[in-house]
Amino acid sequence: MKYRLSILLSCLGLALVIAAPARAQMPGTTIRANIPFDFIVRGKTLPAGSYQLSRITDSPEGLEIYSRANHQEVMFETDAVERRTPDRGELMFHRYGNTYFLYEIWTPGESIGRELPASRAERRIEREAASTNTKPEMVALALE
Repeated sequence: MKYRLSILLSCLGLALVIAAPARAQMPGTTIRANIPFDFIVRGKTLPAGSYQLSRITDSPEGLEIYSRANHQEVMFETDAVERRTPDRGELMFHRYGNTYFLYEIWTPGESIGRELPASRAERRIEREAASTNTKPEMVALALE
């Protein structure tokens, strides 16, 4: 009887550990960020302000960024990237002078983030910067 009870409790504990991160990845769950500068996502320039990001399907690849203040939204595809487990959620930007490109999204406590492929505009700026031996600055912005 003790053996069965310990197995049952172990299974319940494992289920809780697995379910907690999955909840943050579910469609309809939003993360919020106050972005203090204009930035570019998928070739579209979005103004500084409060934004929310959410999944648009059951698949984690498709995301949407939306601003209630100016009613702008952009849907985009991402790739999984595994680098670290941040203590807090972050948005990562490539900065070229005064131009910012969103390139990574990290959910708090998750070891897999989402990476946006470089847009045509970012690749063009990257080539121009490479000719002068400059690299983009990486800017991290904590989520609310």
